[in-house]
Amino acid sequence: MAGCRGSLCCCCRWCCCCGERETRTPEELTILGETQEEEDEILPRKDYEKGRRYEAVKWMMVFAIGVCTGLVGLFVDFFVRLFTQLKFGVVQTSVEECSQKGCLALSLLELLGFNLTFVFLASILVLIEPVAAGSGVPEIKCYLNGVKVPGIVRLRTLLCKVFGVLFSVAGGLFVGKEGPMIHSGAVVGAGLPQFQSMSLRKIQFNFPYFRSDRDKRDFVSAGAAAGVAAAFGAPIGGTLFSLEEGSSFWNQGLTWKVLFCSMSATFTLNFFRSGIQFGSWGSFQLPGLLNFGEFKCSDSDKKCHLWTAMDLGFFVVMGVIGGLLGATFNCLNKRLAKYRMRNVHPKPKLVRVLESLLVSVVTTVVVFLASMVLGECRQMSASSQIGNDSFQLQVTSEDVNSSIKTFFCPNETYNDMATLFFNPQESAILQLFHQDSTFSPVTLALFFALYFLLACWTYGISVPSGLFVPSLLCGAAFGRLVANVLKSYLGLGHVYSGTFALIGAAAFLGGVVRMTISLTVILIESTNEITYGLPIMITLMVAKWTGDFFNKGIYDIHVGLRGVPLLEWETEAEMDKLRASDIMEPNLTYVYPHTRIQSLVSILRTTVHHAFPVVTENRGNEKEFMKGNQLISNNIKFKKSSILTRAGEQRRRSQSMKSYPSSELRNVCDEHLPSEEPAEKEDLLQQMLERRYTPYPNLYPDQSPSEDWTMEERFRPLTFHGLILRSQLVTLLVRGVCYSESQSSAGQPRLSYAEMAEDYPRYPDIHDLDLTLLNPRMIVDVTPYMNPSPFTVSPNTHVSQVFNLFRTMGLRHLPVVNAVGEIVGIITRHNLTYEFLRARLRQHYQTV
Repeated sequence: MAGCRGSLCCCCRWCCCCGERETRTPEELTILGETQEEEDEILPRKDYEKGRRYEAVKWMMVFAIGVCTGLVGLFVDFFVRLFTQLKFGVVQTSVEECSQKGCLALSLLELLGFNLTFVFLASILVLIEPVAAGSGVPEIKCYLNGVKVPGIVRLRTLLCKVFGVLFSVAGGLFVGKEGPMIHSGAVVGAGLPQFQSMSLRKIQFNFPYFRSDRDKRDFVSAGAAAGVAAAFGAPIGGTLFSLEEGSSFWNQGLTWKVLFCSMSATFTLNFFRSGIQFGSWGSFQLPGLLNFGEFKCSDSDKKCHLWTAMDLGFFVVMGVIGGLLGATFNCLNKRLAKYRMRNVHPKPKLVRVLESLLVSVVTTVVVFLASMVLGECRQMSASSQIGNDSFQLQVTSEDVNSSIKTFFCPNETYNDMATLFFNPQESAILQLFHQDSTFSPVTLALFFALYFLLACWTYGISVPSGLFVPSLLCGAAFGRLVANVLKSYLGLGHVYSGTFALIGAAAFLGGVVRMTISLTVILIESTNEITYGLPIMITLMVAKWTGDFFNKGIYDIHVGLRGVPLLEWETEAEMDKLRASDIMEPNLTYVYPHTRIQSLVSILRTTVHHAFPVVTENRGNEKEFMKGNQLISNNIKFKKSSILTRAGEQRRRSQSMKSYPSSELRNVCDEHLPSEEPAEKEDLLQQMLERRYTPYPNLYPDQSPSEDWTMEERFRPLTFHGLILRSQLVTLLVRGVCYSESQSSAGQPRLSYAEMAEDYPRYPDIHDLDLTLLNPRMIVDVTPYMNPSPFTVSPNTHVSQVFNLFRTMGLRHLPVVNAVGEIVGIITRHNLTYEFLRARLRQHYQTV
């Protein structure tokens, strides 16, 4: 049986006895709670050489994460362009031919064939890995908030996400590839530093670094930021996104690493995209998957300005409208999501595929008919025919025949509706931002309405889908419509349509996702125009405030629908009327320092808790209990040895000060130094506990909590000694770390820290344990592996203090310990959610 290392070891079926323990480093001894004796004693100290090497490896890892995320973005962008070029090339040729021959139905069937094939493939990939559906931003937000969503950062999820978003975008659905880039970057960040994968179990590397949840969470933060940076060419915006929307636990050192990772992703994608599309390697012309181009007035128009102070009033109004539209979008999408949860998800998985195909059919038919019937023929401007550099660089290099569609229109004119619908979404956004030719107000209004409804319906179906680009395109149409109205009906000739399209895009996107700081920086970096900073910021703030009056952002709504206990940034002021004792869970499941295997297996198999308090019972006649029972004796001895008193601490310090040269100090030491050890009956803590608690002679530490216990038995006083994780207990059982009742606990095999963390991040499951290999009467000493000093709070601690400690320190469990060292309850993130606190506050008002 595993668990014994070193020489002179003999093992029986149930336990191992070693004549010599292995030599351990000071760090491992500190983790295991041991110290080296006499001449081998070394004080715990930081190994600075190892620390520098660890930091260097961490920097190399964040660089590798950035590069890999950039390459993932390059892969998605390349094949989306390839499939889109293939589809639109065939369909456009067919439309031009059939418009003269009268066979437009054949063109519609060709478009349906392409779109249904791509969407079907995307849906099949989601069936393989369901968490690959959607944008992945809500799931990554939950992960960085401290909630582990099963399968969210697995390699299989990454593959299904990347190929799925590739097919869903190419399939003509109103989704974007920029949102899933955040999820893809997070998966790269989680998996790359581990050098192992559940999907590739045979490939194993002996990489000893980053075997903790804290390191993994930091790398996921860096990967998510790199995904935003690659999507928008905005490394600073990506860093702020990870801080604002994702990470709950942040530190100063992480900021610089995340920014470096974002820069690496941006320039990796920029280098390869510029080289592949323009053949100019090293020119860095395309910083992100979505580029807004250069905003500038025509040289011939001397009165043109990007924006003026008078426009700020219009921007505020647009922010209000954008917030209202975003709240409406979120409300409709929430109702659709609830309908899917009730009527689609419980049914066979094929129903989800059929729903995706239905959305694809409706979208394709609407796009085709709207382009053929509702479009207007508009006169081309000179710049559209000749092409200015900033516009042509971004659009005509799309390798599509033309970004301007002339379906059913005579020479020198174009179909404005077809130009918006029969182009990739990025090209349509650039048309609204930079096309000097006008779009009909009717066309813009119809396009906005159709796109709004179809995008709302699409987000949530079983395909990988992003929301950033559809929201930007929908908002850009709204902003361009406002500009047309101001120009045509109010006679404001100074209005620059591109600016209003950008502000409209920001207003609608802000009203949907409710981001402020990061989205402002992302849009500024995408436009490369710092003068837009003030109007974008004002618009986003107004849109967020307006939308928050009605509902939450779209990501928070979907997090709430999943029932994830997400922690906000802070609690409301009135929550301070509650104390830790009001929100804690007093019904505890706990283990003893020395516990039988049968009790541990029973606890682990009947609960789903991730950590357990390690406690001892407070009894009035402990001497009687210690007689004839080695297990009880070991537990009581451990409790006595772990109790720290002021007198005992003074005696210890006095021993170390006896050689001090000052006679005065020696006298002080001698005065407090007793001539003999005090008797057990003089233990002040024991006397204090005995004054009110009576013993429970029928209860033994080898018993797990029973439902038949009385209230006094279930909530009897327990001295708190530490916390031990479920993964640690299962590892101890799997490796046979135990001793028999006839032995001393010193004979129990010891595991090093490396052995304990060997199975990270997927530890064995208790239900997979072969119970026939375990002797249920054997005893496990958990004290070397527990955390003896976790964060704790007093029962009278204000909820705001509890919340701040829990969130800022990245905790999952917070024991509540009273003034005499007894654990009275435990707080988890469920006890700190807004809904739970609000319910407890209502109860508080009723009892006052």
